[in-house]
Amino acid sequence: MSMVDIINKKRLGRELSDHDLEEAFLGYDRGEIPDYQMSSLLMAICMNGMTEEEIFTLTDIFINSGDQLDLSHVHGVTVDKHSTGGVGDKTTLIVASIAASLGVKVPKMSGRGLGHTGGTIDKLESIPGFRIDLSEEEFIHQLNTVGFAIISQTAHLAPLDKKIYALRDVTGTVESIPLIATSIMSKKIAAGAEKIVLDVKVGNGALLKTQEEAIEISRLMKKIGEKYNREVETMITYMDIPLGTCIGNALEILEVMKILSNEENNYLVALSKALAAKMVQLGLGISIEEASSRVEESITSGRAYQKFLEMVDAQGGDLSKLRVSEHTVDIISNKKGHIIGMDAYKFGKLSLDLGGGRKTKEDKIDPGVGIMLKKKIGDDVEIGDVLCTLYVKEEGYKVEEDITSYYTFQ
Repeated sequence: MSMVDIINKKRLGRELSDHDLEEAFLGYDRGEIPDYQMSSLLMAICMNGMTEEEIFTLTDIFINSGDQLDLSHVHGVTVDKHSTGGVGDKTTLIVASIAASLGVKVPKMSGRGLGHTGGTIDKLESIPGFRIDLSEEEFIHQLNTVGFAIISQTAHLAPLDKKIYALRDVTGTVESIPLIATSIMSKKIAAGAEKIVLDVKVGNGALLKTQEEAIEISRLMKKIGEKYNREVETMITYMDIPLGTCIGNALEILEVMKILSNEENNYLVALSKALAAKMVQLGLGISIEEASSRVEESITSGRAYQKFLEMVDAQGGDLSKLRVSEHTVDIISNKKGHIIGMDAYKFGKLSLDLGGGRKTKEDKIDPGVGIMLKKKIGDDVEIGDVLCTLYVKEEGYKVEEDITSYYTFQ
């Protein structure tokens, strides 16, 4: 069957056979299928979905397109954590630091930004010198010595997913439950962790917009985990507002450092503690109550912050050289009232427009741009108050939108 026939088959809502999926995706991996045809197939999948059998087959294709990490030489239980994506979501760096400081081994293979959502690797690359390309030997050594390591999706681990991931990012095919599930789980299985905690985000700033979608993808990812003998736990969390006070790569690293230094107390902190407790519960085989108590102690004692610094140093990063843009624009409120809502999607798009994300596969991210939120839900605002500060590429940046409209006032 030709690629055009496979595209038309899915466009008409029919199930693709194992052979169809192999012909299309392995053909793309070999360079025999051009971007424009794979984009058409991805759009047909977005529009018409996939059966469970198609999802299992595609996950298998992604996993077997490369190597799988053998973590049998890691001393201790390995627990991975992943988020389905959101605006200002830097929980991975927080929870991995906490869990590792308490004796859990955290092997993490992360992705870049996808659409309007940020990526952990982009955040880490804002730290000068930080290496995201550790060898397998370096990765395992760091897990045994530091307790956690974060690497980019390598050329050898689920490489086909990496190609599809980049194409989805720039072709309007990001928000597909089957494609999200296969992408996440192929990386998780290939990365080798025994147990996996998944933060499934739902809301207007997330890839998943409804509770029903979040429940469905949680179910699918658990089933994929069972197929590969992995214990998978999911938490459905909300992303109608930006997570934390910073959006943008270097800005979010600074926020992570403040949180791990016990200088913040907000929803992001509460969520990070809950996710870390779940990882510690799975990794150490203790009750959630005991895990939560240990998480609190890790933060207040400074152990989690020291673990983060240890990880950055081990991977060559120099936090003393971390920089945000010198050029800023304050967004002044033209309304008075009580903030009852914030549009996370619009803030994510704004960060993308500032240069904090990619619009094409070839785009380079500016790590220093972003948004610092000065007002949040529950705050009272007067006309003339600063709602947020934009960190922009160059002096004289003109704001063409009414950013006050990103907020809902009462």
